[in-house]
Amino acid sequence: MPTFAAIDIGSNSCRLKIARVVAHQLKTLAEDREVTRLGASVFESGLVSPEAMAATLRALKRFQRAVQSHGVDQIRVVATSAMRDARNAAAFHAWVKAETGWNLETISGLEEGRLIHLGVMSNEPGTGGRVLLLDLGGGSCEITLSDHKRIVETISLPLGAVRLTEQFLSADPAPAEGLVRMRQLISRELRRAHRRITPGKATGVIATSGTAAALSDAWMAGAIDGKGAGKSGGSNRPKGKAAGVVPVKAVRKLANKLAKMALPEREAIEGIGPRRAEIIVAGTQVYAELLESFDLPGFRYSPLGLRDGILAQMLAAQDARAKAHREFEYERWESVLFTARRYGVDIKQAEPVRAHVMQLYRELRHLHDLPPEFENWLSAAAVLRDTGKFINHQGHHRHSQYIISSSEIYGYTQLHRTIVSAIARYLGKSRPQPSDRPMRNIPTEEHQNVHRAVVLLRLAVALNQDRASDVLRVMVKVYPKRVYLEVEPGRTGAELEIWSLRRESGYFREVFGRELFVTLA
Repeated sequence: MPTFAAIDIGSNSCRLKIARVVAHQLKTLAEDREVTRLGASVFESGLVSPEAMAATLRALKRFQRAVQSHGVDQIRVVATSAMRDARNAAAFHAWVKAETGWNLETISGLEEGRLIHLGVMSNEPGTGGRVLLLDLGGGSCEITLSDHKRIVETISLPLGAVRLTEQFLSADPAPAEGLVRMRQLISRELRRAHRRITPGKATGVIATSGTAAALSDAWMAGAIDGKGAGKSGGSNRPKGKAAGVVPVKAVRKLANKLAKMALPEREAIEGIGPRRAEIIVAGTQVYAELLESFDLPGFRYSPLGLRDGILAQMLAAQDARAKAHREFEYERWESVLFTARRYGVDIKQAEPVRAHVMQLYRELRHLHDLPPEFENWLSAAAVLRDTGKFINHQGHHRHSQYIISSSEIYGYTQLHRTIVSAIARYLGKSRPQPSDRPMRNIPTEEHQNVHRAVVLLRLAVALNQDRASDVLRVMVKVYPKRVYLEVEPGRTGAELEIWSLRRESGYFREVFGRELFVTLA
């Protein structure tokens, strides 16, 4: 059974989780965490400081030893808010690559919210109804509305605890003016969230990450109201604490209390560790304002989060029998269709091209020898290839490449989108060249695969010359030195399609080393 590892390089801390697949489910083998404050210098100067980089690298090297000792088969390393904002992010990416060999991937706030949602929904009980997910990290706050385990809406706000502390709370205790300005920013950002998210009658509010953990621990220990829940959880435990729910009134009470305290006093509160005490004032203010703003009764803490979502997606992508596989594929394809419709693509007209490229992919499998993931990427490129016409019909292939690579498409990493965009880019006169901008961002070992995928999609496009209601059938025959495409003519013949397919024979021979013959069936 494969073993996966997920590393989350956040603005406040780095986290590692290693899990093995057992009976199509994930079994945790190891976890680790290190507070590195990577975002502190970013939110102050726009640059990651050398000290923060070095501290993060030390944590990653420790993680690497754990990864090696557990024989991990696949690892994904992601960075969030700090790397999204840092002007010297490329230097840090290069340093991580040089020291560990890992490819660091910076994900968007929306992708972060989606992965957190996936992690929580895959393992947290009581998430079957309408649920609001809150994740307050060091650099950003992700709010996601989920209905029956599917995302209704998600938004990422620049309200991280480290970010706000660096911007407004430079003194200790927190300066009154800084608190006022911080609350104004929080209110402004939450008004933006209200335009996108309406929880309605949410059956639950689940909060993840460090600030939520600290608030929950303080509440359960009785540090807020003096009525501890107790370690054994006896019958005299208050009802709210038995359910693990932190009420909004308690959050507001603690937020007001912490705002007046100096650091040593905050450190003394049970449930709040020394490092968390440095940023807890900002974090509790965000939670208090957010819960009150959305008229929520409180929240329940979940230890699940981004790492669990990464692992769940890795499992879903590789194991067709895993519980999350079907949901993952559904969400991913719905996101492709949403992007296509957003840019005016007629899905009915795109579908014959997609169907033909899938047929060619299957029947020429032994010829093209593409990795399995290219089946999905080709399908996505077939549907998204005309998105560039939204900008301009002239040169629309270049515009399509830009739109696809820059769009938020759930379940596709930046590299995935870059490859899909490159496949859609070269459907005109040009051919992929290593020096082209789209190809420079793709690993060299994938260039030949992109060439092969482009040829397949060009053939599918050639088979569909504006034939929305007269789709042609094609039979594929593969021989050692040649490939035959036998086209069955439609009601209006197939002359244009035959001519278009024959134009591709030179490129086909160049890529696959075989002659392409096109005939009428």
